[in-house]
Amino acid sequence: MRQIKGLFRYPLKSHGREALSNIDLIKGKTIAWDRVWAVAHDHSAADGQSWVGCRNFSIGSKAPGLMAIEATLDTATQRLTLRHPDRPELCFDPDTQAAQLIEWVMPLVPKDRALPNRILRLPGDRGFTDSDFPSVTLCNMQSHRTVEAQIGQDLSIKRWRANIWFDGGAAWEERDWIGQKVKIGNAVLRVRENTERCLATAANPATGQRDLDTLGALAHFGHHDFGVRAEVITSGHIALGDTLERL
Repeated sequence: MRQIKGLFRYPLKSHGREALSNIDLIKGKTIAWDRVWAVAHDHSAADGQSWVGCRNFSIGSKAPGLMAIEATLDTATQRLTLRHPDRPELCFDPDTQAAQLIEWVMPLVPKDRALPNRILRLPGDRGFTDSDFPSVTLCNMQSHRTVEAQIGQDLSIKRWRANIWFDGGAAWEERDWIGQKVKIGNAVLRVRENTERCLATAANPATGQRDLDTLGALAHFGHHDFGVRAEVITSGHIALGDTLERL
C-alpha cells in the first residue's frame, strides 16, 4: 500500500520550502500557496501577467545557496518568513516589501550571473511551476533510495523540491504512470510528464553548497528525471498517511 509520507509547498519559487501535514488540492491549480511568487532577475522578460519558464527567475541551479532556505507562510497575513544558516531570519510581505527580500538574498547569489531584481505574482495565483501548466510534483521514496544506493550515501529528500512524497511502491514505477490517474484521499490527479532535473539537486539543502553529482547518479538509470508532474482533476483535501491509489 502506498502512503503519503511528505507534503511540501514553496511559496516563493526557489526561496524556501515549507513542510505541511495536510493541504488542499484544487482542480486546475497547484497546491495551495505553492510558488505563488517568484524572484525575477535583472535580465528577465517576465512581467507577472503570464507564465514564463524558470530561466527568467533566480533559481537554485544558478545560485545553489538558495537551496538552504526554509520558509513559513502565514496565509492569513500573507507574510513570509525565510531562514538560512548564513543569514538572519527575514519576515516580509512579498507583495509590498520586495526590496527587503532582494537585500537579504543578495549575499547568497553569484555576482557573475543575473541578479535578483523584483518579485512577481501571477493573476489568479496560477503559480510559477516549471511546467507550462499548474502542476503538482509527486516523488517516490523507493526511487529516492535507489539514487542513494547509486551515490553511496544518504540524501535529503529536500534536494528534489517535491510537493508530495509517497512510499510503498516499486522504484521508478511513477515513470510508467504518464497519462494515468492517481487518487490521494478524495483528490484525483492525472500524471502528465516526468520531471527532468537540473543542477539545483547537487546542492546540499542544509548548507547550500554543491557536494554531490546527482545528475550523474540519475544518468546511471538512463535519464535525468526524478518524480513526475501531475494536474489536479478532482479537488480534495489530502494529509500525511493518506493512501495513493492508481486508477
